[in-house]
Amino acid sequence: MKAICWQGKKDLRCEEVPDPIIEDPKDAIVRVTSTCICGSDLHLMNGFVPTMCAGDVMGHEPMGEVVEVGAEARARGLKVGDRVVVPFQMICGECEQCQAGNYSVCQVTNRNADLAKAFFGDTTAGLFGYSHITGGYAGGQAEYMRVPFAATTLIKVPDVGEDEKYLFLSDILPTGWQAAAYADIQPTDTVAVWGCGPVGLFTIQSALVQGAQRVIAIDDVPERLELARGLGAEVLDRSKDKVIPSLKALTGGHGPEKCIDAVGIEAHGPTAVLELIDRVQTALKLETERPIALREAIMACKAAGTISIPGVYGGLSNMIPMGAMMNKGLTVRTGQTHVKRWSDDLLRRIDEGEIDPTFLITHTVPLSRGPEMYKTFRDKQDGCVKVVLKP
Repeated sequence: MKAICWQGKKDLRCEEVPDPIIEDPKDAIVRVTSTCICGSDLHLMNGFVPTMCAGDVMGHEPMGEVVEVGAEARARGLKVGDRVVVPFQMICGECEQCQAGNYSVCQVTNRNADLAKAFFGDTTAGLFGYSHITGGYAGGQAEYMRVPFAATTLIKVPDVGEDEKYLFLSDILPTGWQAAAYADIQPTDTVAVWGCGPVGLFTIQSALVQGAQRVIAIDDVPERLELARGLGAEVLDRSKDKVIPSLKALTGGHGPEKCIDAVGIEAHGPTAVLELIDRVQTALKLETERPIALREAIMACKAAGTISIPGVYGGLSNMIPMGAMMNKGLTVRTGQTHVKRWSDDLLRRIDEGEIDPTFLITHTVPLSRGPEMYKTFRDKQDGCVKVVLKP
């Protein structure tokens, strides 16, 4: 089959790889009908996430049709022909964390749990196409994929309707929803969202659905800002205005009650000099990421407010303003998204027409154009906001 494979930093290729097979009775094989390039895939492409190996199959936002089912998965109700979305994480459904709804830290599904413990202090769930820290599982930018723990992992969706209606249940829609939920939004709150990429846009949409009085969207890409404005957000173009003073001016001098960092590792600096400092520190291995949006969010947030962090971080960050965080009494909530905690509710909202997830798709192309579209997406060319790949 064809698949998008990581062959080194900034080197992705569409290659022929062996077809997946059932390896365990809990497995299923899914024929992928649609898959996506995620912003966090760029962190792999750009070398910010360690333990990637040559030949690793990329991708963690697929959906498709079940074409083969292991005996145990079949006994638990999964069958050939089921139309499914594949969440980016696999879950056992039985461990302590799964029972608590903390699916992204399932204690069972990461087959490299000892490696995760060495990096993070405890294991996370197994993730598709996202380095060997999270299990080294082949991803979904492929014609077929093996899904371990299939009966508990997969999300069944209606047989009718375009893929695009349900595809983003795999990651970015529940990620935006959890980002807003973690902010504990109240009816009088102003919510500031750093980043109007796909996760940021779904965070904005979710914050408004969850009852925010105002949402202020921060970015510097015109197409993204226009989409944010179309959702009902006020926009702040960081290429024209200084973020922190502008937010203070918009909120009576104190800042937004809730601040959400939907950028993560590869943020750009408020000035060329400050960005250069972070780039030098990462080059010298003094830090592994550029936490510029997070620093701004902490400094901008109103005292006793909340910082929610859906943006991906993978290692060590410098110059985090801990003094501001502590003295202002901020609450910080973060984590990979517990997809199945939110998927039933979001599926209902989609089917009832309350949420339309399709608005951010700008490019739909064959899988073979994946490596090319990674660069288009990374460089924000051709108005690219979200890419859907068709195997």
